[in-house]
Amino acid sequence: MGKGHWFKKNLIPILTLLFVIAITVGIFLFYRHYSVRVEELKESYHYLAPFLISLTLNATIVLPAGNFLIMAAFGAVLPSAMLVGLAGGVGAAIGEITGYMAGYSGRGVVERLKLYNRMVEWLKRWGMLAIFVLSLIPFFFDLAGIAAGVLRYPLWKFLIACWLGRTVLYIAIAFAGAWGWEAVLS
Repeated sequence: MGKGHWFKKNLIPILTLLFVIAITVGIFLFYRHYSVRVEELKESYHYLAPFLISLTLNATIVLPAGNFLIMAAFGAVLPSAMLVGLAGGVGAAIGEITGYMAGYSGRGVVERLKLYNRMVEWLKRWGMLAIFVLSLIPFFFDLAGIAAGVLRYPLWKFLIACWLGRTVLYIAIAFAGAWGWEAVLS
């Protein structure tokens, strides 16, 4: 084996995993110390705000950083809940690349989890449909992204299925926020 094979097999996965960990920790620390910025985004950037917040919070891996209440709030305060859902869906799909990259770098941490192994089976059997359905479920999708990366599932297929699922989910959440707010006002 040559140096290139060792580099590709060992160093690239390690560097990718370290990069994903750095992104996750950085986002978590930024959100923890600058949570006031979330409110400023809502007031200043309109539909860019759901995109950026969704991108940021979906880029965390396994950390509890749900953005469903934020998306519902944007659906309530911005003129179009549909645009909130679309912007949030695009941000979520891009943010989920970190989970995919973590899986691409190796499966060591999650391979013993039964749920992870089940997701691997689902991805092997149903492919994009499994990714779409799993992206509709809020809290387990990081494992699906890791499984897709481990299986070397084509990134473009992963992104399309994730974008479609998260967009449907965020549109529903944004409309729920808008309708809930209207119900409270009346």
